[in-house]
Amino acid sequence: MKAVFLSYNQALTDRVQAILDEQGIRGFTKWALTQGRGSFDGEPHYGTHAWPSMNASILAIVEDSQLEPLMDAFRALDAATKMQGSRAFYWTIEGGF
Repeated sequence: MKAVFLSYNQALTDRVQAILDEQGIRGFTKWALTQGRGSFDGEPHYGTHAWPSMNASILAIVEDSQLEPLMDAFRALDAATKMQGSRAFYWTIEGGF
């Protein structure tokens, strides 16, 4: 199993939810308001007067077979909305109930 962390501009929430639904990923934990800025470029998302946009973040635990289709769909979303600065990371999960 893999843990997948998605961070994206909150304006993309409906599109990210659609990806999860299309991929059959039901369970996740969501942080509706997260702050951040890109590693190389893009505007910060701080929720301030100067930088008013905010991010949202999701952590989902998925089966190994679900990983690449999810990452491919999220990469496609990022490519279509490049200035929003979406990011995705994953790691192996061991144990749990």
